[in-house]
Amino acid sequence: MRASVGVHAAALGAVALLPGALPWALAGVVANHAVLSGAGLWPRSTLLGPNIRRLPDGAAARREWALTLDDGPDPATTPAVLDLLDLFAAKATFFCIAERARAQPALLRRIVERGHDVQNHSKRHRHTFSLLGSQALKREIADAQHVLADLSGRRPHCFRAPAGLRNPLLDPVLDELGLHLVSWTRRGFDTREARPQTVLERLARGLAGGDILLLHDGHSRPAADGRPVVLSALPLLLQRCRDAGLRGVTLRQAVPHRHRP
Repeated sequence: MRASVGVHAAALGAVALLPGALPWALAGVVANHAVLSGAGLWPRSTLLGPNIRRLPDGAAARREWALTLDDGPDPATTPAVLDLLDLFAAKATFFCIAERARAQPALLRRIVERGHDVQNHSKRHRHTFSLLGSQALKREIADAQHVLADLSGRRPHCFRAPAGLRNPLLDPVLDELGLHLVSWTRRGFDTREARPQTVLERLARGLAGGDILLLHDGHSRPAADGRPVVLSALPLLLQRCRDAGLRGVTLRQAVPHRHRP
């Protein structure tokens, strides 16, 4: 952000002091905005602020990994996901949409009662989230914090942007609210891919301690059998991790809380 301000200041100075500098100044400003936009459209980018893409080194050394599930809770899918996790004695982190959680309070509490973690995935999962200004971002995230903390009994300390998209104004808001931005090491693209084996291979390529892997208990695409593909891909992934000697942990266990300024 400081570099961006510097580019704009230099452009203004050049236009004021140098004849014929306007085209070059405009080109510099356009290039600067292109870089910022590209960083916001790249979910794993760290150009716009801290972004947790892997678990801390200590967790990786202990061969721990984190399964994260986005866009729930979903009354048709989340209970089946919970049953699969129980079958493998695995723990997961659910990045929940607050309005969905408010519509399914008993299901959200069941997630916590069964030993899993609930984190913040915004209030409404707006497609225009990355276009919001500072105050709108703060309202969207803070309202979700209030709902999820009230229903789960635990205040989220991690946030994942809808679709991973954001803008340069997000990090100061997260800092004020004491939230980590968390993306992922790899994702299965299970909202678009209907073949469980393909989802598995995307997630398990280079599988190692410290991985943060992304699936969806909401908006998961139906597979050939008509069920959400996550329900077929998840047991394959959990078995692959078990065979590799990896232990699943929640983000609440592995990632320290972010201290408020």
